Amino acid sequence: TFGIIKYDRRYKRIVRRGLDSVRVEIFLVSIGHNLYKIYNKQMRLREVA
Repeated sequence: TFGIIKYDRRYKRIVRRGLDSVRVEIFLVSIGHNLYKIYNKQMRLREVA
């Protein structure tokens, strides 16, 4: 997962400062990754049906 986020999504570095801000940024990137996975799964299921 980290490699996909880093290479395919071109997410190279954390731009926030402070532990709480870094946590929020990683949390948002993770949510975006999971939403992308759900969307792709739904599209694959639509193609089959």
